[in-house]
Amino acid sequence: MSVSTLNTSNPHQQDIQNILGQANRVILGKNGQIKLALSCLLARGHLLIEDLPGVGKTTLAHTLARTLGLHFQRIQFTSDLLPADVLGVSVYERERGNFKFHPGPIFSQMILADEINRATPKTQSALLEAMEEQQVTTEGETRPLPTPFFVIATQNPAYQIGTFPLPESQLDRFLMCIQLGYPDSKAERELYLGRDRRDMVADLLPASDPGVLPALQRQVAEIHVADALLDYLQAVLDYTRQTGRFKTGLSPRAGLAILHSAQAWALIEGRDHVTPEDLQAVLPAVISHRLRSIGETHLSDKESVQELIAAIPIP
Repeated sequence: MSVSTLNTSNPHQQDIQNILGQANRVILGKNGQIKLALSCLLARGHLLIEDLPGVGKTTLAHTLARTLGLHFQRIQFTSDLLPADVLGVSVYERERGNFKFHPGPIFSQMILADEINRATPKTQSALLEAMEEQQVTTEGETRPLPTPFFVIATQNPAYQIGTFPLPESQLDRFLMCIQLGYPDSKAERELYLGRDRRDMVADLLPASDPGVLPALQRQVAEIHVADALLDYLQAVLDYTRQTGRFKTGLSPRAGLAILHSAQAWALIEGRDHVTPEDLQAVLPAVISHRLRSIGETHLSDKESVQELIAAIPIP
C-alpha cells in the first residue's frame, strides 16, 4: 500500500500543530501519548490513563481541556462517592413547592474522573450511560449532556491498595487506554528547572477557535480508508479470535474503535487517507485494555502487542 504526499488542503492543519505544540510545552517528553490522546478526542472517544501517581495524568487532562477551550470538571473518585455526587440530585424547594434538579459535575464538556478505580462499582456504573449515549437518566428523566462530551479517567495500577477493577463493560467504553511512564532524563531535568506545571496550566489559553474541534471531528470521518486497509484490519481482528492466545477476541466495536482512531491519527499526521502505519500506531492503545490473555491478564505488555503486529503481514 503506497503512501501519498501529505494533505496540504486541510485548513485546520496549523490548528492541530498549535494544539500539539502547546500541550508539549506543559507535558514534557510525551509527544506520542499527547498525539494518542488528541486522536482519541478527535475520534469522539473517551480516554483512560493508567499509571502510577505523580507522572502527569491529571496535568495532561487539564492541559487538553484548556488547550481545546472546553468547560472542565474534575471528579475525585473515592470509596464513599455516590452516583448522585456525579449525576446530580433533586432538592425540594419550599418556596415553590416542588423539586428542582441540581446538575452534577457530569454536565460538562470534559470530565476528569480522577482515580476512577478507587470508587465502588455502583458509582463507576453511573458513567456508563453518559459515556455511551451522551445523556444521563436520573429520577425517571433523561437529560442530554453538553456537546462535545469527553471523559478522561485516570486509574492507578490494580495492585495498589483500595482499588476496584473496572468491569469489562466499563473498560470497553474507553476508546483508548494509555500510559505516560517516567520522563526521560532530559525532560525530567527541564521539569525541575522550569515553571510549576499548575501555574503553566492556569495560564493556558485555547490554541484554536471554538469551531475548530467540531470541524476536525467531522474531518476524521472523511479520511479515506482503502479496501486493502480494511483487509488488514480484519486480519488483525481474526488473529485475536482464532489464535487461541486470548480469552475472547476483539469485537466489531473494537474494530470500529481501531478504524476511527487510525483515521484521527492520519488526520493529525496530515494525510487524507489511512495507512497501515496509522493503524499500527493506535493499535496498542485501543486493544491493550480489551484483550485478555488465557492467563487472565490484559494485553498491556508492549512486547505482546508488537508480537501481534508482527504476526500479521501488511497487504
